[in-house]
Amino acid sequence: MKTTLSVIAGLLATSAMAQENVLTVYTYDSFVTEWGPGPAVEAAFEETCGCDLQFEGAGDGAALLSRLQLEGPRTDADIVLGLDTNLTAAARETGLFAEHGLSPDLDLPVEWTDSHFLPFDWGYFAFVGNAGAEAPTSLRDLADSDIQIVIQDPRSSTPGLGLLMWVKTAYGDEASALWEDLADNIVTVTPGWSEAYGLFLEGEADAVLSYTTSPAYHLIAEEDDSKVAWAFEEGHYMQVEVAGKVASTDVPDLADQFLAFMLTDAFQSAIPTTNWMYPAVVPEDGLPDGFETLIQPETALLLSPEEASATRDAALEEWRAALAR
Repeated sequence: MKTTLSVIAGLLATSAMAQENVLTVYTYDSFVTEWGPGPAVEAAFEETCGCDLQFEGAGDGAALLSRLQLEGPRTDADIVLGLDTNLTAAARETGLFAEHGLSPDLDLPVEWTDSHFLPFDWGYFAFVGNAGAEAPTSLRDLADSDIQIVIQDPRSSTPGLGLLMWVKTAYGDEASALWEDLADNIVTVTPGWSEAYGLFLEGEADAVLSYTTSPAYHLIAEEDDSKVAWAFEEGHYMQVEVAGKVASTDVPDLADQFLAFMLTDAFQSAIPTTNWMYPAVVPEDGLPDGFETLIQPETALLLSPEEASATRDAALEEWRAALAR
């Protein structure tokens, strides 16, 4: 009997130890694909942590916060990676995130002072089309054209929400009218970025809402220069993607270790050619050849997290009303 109890106690201790060495990171689906950053990040971090890093895809970026809110403090997540500044104010208000306690040295075009969320990459939203095809020079020009586009749902996708902020920031009180004119251009609205970009590549639309950096993938990975991002004269809305530590995590030290690792060269060097964004900290070897060919917006648009949170509901209603007609 004593031997049996000893075996059981040993198994329980082993199980507890195993759980202490598991770090669960909720992120968006494209991050964990075989061509995304997930595999390289997982391998590099596990070499240093003596742990089991487990990424769990949870739809697109905006869906991450919805899932965490549903699960609450009982969530399995230790880290949430893939929110952006349009969502961080709402995320902070949930009380589900802990402060990171770091003072990072970042290569961002904006100052960073957020005590709860750390950037891992950034970029500019843009419409991506085919080289040589009709190229509008503004959102208004696009809305007045017959160009067919695919966009993402702002309720589940950070690019979709970014487009709402882009239109609202650039057009203000005229945003509703722009959406009404743009509605005829929209072939479909997808839950996330991957579905939308896939439809564009399959020829289901002339262009897709994506990033100024998206053509770098085709140029570097496929040696294909047939995809271009359109430069718009009103400017381009910026996205800064972040990660945060869940306050209820059972492995706070391991979560802290991951956040610190996220800003190292081992993580950041994977970003340009797997997530196809600008890294939050430029790697030692710089950006890959091909990034110098990307368009550089003359005007960068970005609302503060608080402004984005205050703007979201009205912008969403304008979008919903226009597409319902």
